[in-house]
Amino acid sequence: MAAGMYLEHYLDSIENLPFELQRNFQLMRDLDQRTEDMKGEIDGLATEYTANARTLSSEQKLSLLRQIQESYTKCKEFGDDKVQLAMQTYEMVDKHIRRLDTDLARFEADLKEKQIESTDYDSSSSKGKKTEVRGQKDKKVARTRSKVKNSDDESSPKNGQKKLKLVHSTEYSAPAVTFGNVHPSDVLDMPVDPNEPTYCLCHQVSYGEMIGCDNPDCSIEWFHFACVGLTTKPRGKWYCPRCSQDRKKK
Repeated sequence: MAAGMYLEHYLDSIENLPFELQRNFQLMRDLDQRTEDMKGEIDGLATEYTANARTLSSEQKLSLLRQIQESYTKCKEFGDDKVQLAMQTYEMVDKHIRRLDTDLARFEADLKEKQIESTDYDSSSSKGKKTEVRGQKDKKVARTRSKVKNSDDESSPKNGQKKLKLVHSTEYSAPAVTFGNVHPSDVLDMPVDPNEPTYCLCHQVSYGEMIGCDNPDCSIEWFHFACVGLTTKPRGKWYCPRCSQDRKKK
């Protein structure tokens, strides 16, 4: 594919990317605002509870505590949704970066192949020119031999005739140069960023939908849905397989 055509196709593929990023960022800002509003409600409920703790009945206290708990649960859901949006945004940009890296590697391989073909063509052309020059020299040598022979025949006596022998230089050939074949697939496998953190039981980078373990002491914390057998986000608290086993032992 020509460079101009590739650039046109690539720009078309990322035409909607700014709008998608803007939409995700706006959604994350909305989630932040809803979280802040919910925190304000929690502060109000907590202030009401502490100020009237002595006068409130047990049912009223329980009702206030339940409202505070529900508000914290909603805040956590907002946070989880924001994390999912952030990961989706990262994958959205990273997909185009990976495609660009792959195409750049392919173009680099194509350039190397063209350089090799150009070198082979120059070598063949040089050999052709040397053969042509050698042919012209041979013709000149032949004419010189003819002139020398005629001159000897006319000026020298037959019994004392001298013969002139012209020695033509040997043919020189350029040394053969062997180039290895470069294939695009040899450079398409781009290295993974070693500084990117890994997660989950598979120890891979973040991608797709992920879920966080509700154990604050979990050493892994984030898991891919497929690796832990999930297809949708579960309700309530969720613990990873390792933390679930530890909780059963306790």
